[in-house]
Amino acid sequence: MSTGAGSGSSLHPEEGVRFLLERQAIEEEGGAARYRAAVYTPGESFEYAALLRSSGEVELVAVSEPAPAELEAKLRAHAQQTARAAARKAAEALPPWPHRILRWRGPGRGG
Repeated sequence: MSTGAGSGSSLHPEEGVRFLLERQAIEEEGGAARYRAAVYTPGESFEYAALLRSSGEVELVAVSEPAPAELEAKLRAHAQQTARAAARKAAEALPPWPHRILRWRGPGRGG
């Protein structure tokens, strides 16, 4: 867990929560990708290493203190959605693994 300064400090929302996935590498001949994942709340951030597979499988490993279970589950859901879309995108000759995904959820938006 971190608070305040750092490269992600501007990602802390005033309310709600932000979920971030930043691609670090594509592996297994395009069938998987490694991401830096994070959950940002107004006062805290939680960092993860994530492995996403085009089968929809997601592995999340907390880099330090994990996010509360509800927030980690929402991060996992965003990662699974990205992983499941990868095979479809590749079949359509589109880049399967996005460089960056940032989602905000707040009051009335599932936050």
